[in-house]
Amino acid sequence: MLKIIISIGSAILALATLIGGASAIDYFCEGCVKHFIWAHFSLLVTGLIVALALLILVIAVVFFLKKWQQNQYDIEEPTGQVPLNSPFYIERPPIESECYRLILKPDALIRIKAPRQMGKSSLMTRILHHAEQSGYHTLCLSFQEADSAIFANLDHFLQWLCLSVTEQLGLPDKVEAYWQNSRLNNKRCCSRYFKEYLFTEIKEPIVLGLDEVDRIFQEQIATDFFGLLRAWHEKGKNDKAWQKFRLVITHSQEVYISLDINQSPFNVGTAIELPEFNHEQVQTLFNRHKLPHTNTQIEQLITIVGGHPYLIRLALYKMAQSQITLDKLLQTAANEKGVYADHLRRQLVNLQEHPELATFFKTVVTADNPIQAQTLEPAFFKLSALGLIRTDEENKVIPWCELYRRYFKSRF
Repeated sequence: MLKIIISIGSAILALATLIGGASAIDYFCEGCVKHFIWAHFSLLVTGLIVALALLILVIAVVFFLKKWQQNQYDIEEPTGQVPLNSPFYIERPPIESECYRLILKPDALIRIKAPRQMGKSSLMTRILHHAEQSGYHTLCLSFQEADSAIFANLDHFLQWLCLSVTEQLGLPDKVEAYWQNSRLNNKRCCSRYFKEYLFTEIKEPIVLGLDEVDRIFQEQIATDFFGLLRAWHEKGKNDKAWQKFRLVITHSQEVYISLDINQSPFNVGTAIELPEFNHEQVQTLFNRHKLPHTNTQIEQLITIVGGHPYLIRLALYKMAQSQITLDKLLQTAANEKGVYADHLRRQLVNLQEHPELATFFKTVVTADNPIQAQTLEPAFFKLSALGLIRTDEENKVIPWCELYRRYFKSRF
């Protein structure tokens, strides 16, 4: 496009030059060169200036058009965790600064809880990055990426854990050697592997991020594994070797599995619950997407999707790509062909796969008034983990946002 427009501008300039040249030749043939120059000098200069001005104007317009298109392409599509260098990561003070402070403390344990797509992994990435910038060794394991078979056996799972950590630290695999002593149980083998091998080879503190740990809440290994994490944290209070080990955990669900209060890692350390975006944070996202807006428009969007980070960013991304206007989005948000169609269908599938959850959720979205939380047990925790419900100021249950109320009320 740029080449075509520049060619047009160049053609205009060439045409002006050609006309002037033809006139000059004509007068030259009649021996009137001097007369021609003096008679038409101002006209020729004016024509040349006009042609140059047109060319510059065309180039400027093309430059700004390309810059505008480039800005559109630079806007990240809101999929997965937000990259470290992204301008679209919005801090939720004082969460980030508090986590950065805590992770540098001996035997730190940070637990980040929120429904999916609320920013847990993005926050963990920044905590690990901060620790890395401080000279620590950092590594991250996502339980969503592990094969289901790994969770079926505690011995296999702990060996997988040790091997995964070893690989990320760039060390030789010595897992088999530490599991040769059959007199030790697998948890002791795992602890010895960390303390006697990993902590000996790595002199700096090690920060391990465990993402989506609720993946194993319903597995048989859950009680033993979480008890092991609690034991490691307790060792860090007095054992210098374990004080260099720091842990960051993310999970979506409430911990509804039965864990001994003295063996659970979910009642120690620091719990971080990620809140929704507020008005100011949504306004910041409007600005970073370079979208004109009013306070009323911000509130209209929040009314539909709450302050849900993913749903907010998806709306602004589509608007910045000129795929939809805010007015149209608000009208069609709950439609099958609206911006949120894929997201809503995924939530619908979740409910269809768990009819007992669908039954309870129907009670919430069709109720004229908020309902008591205890009436939803035990589905309350699972629906909360899916981000479909939440509690209001009176601790009563309501749909997470108006979008969910509209969409699901018409399907029950």
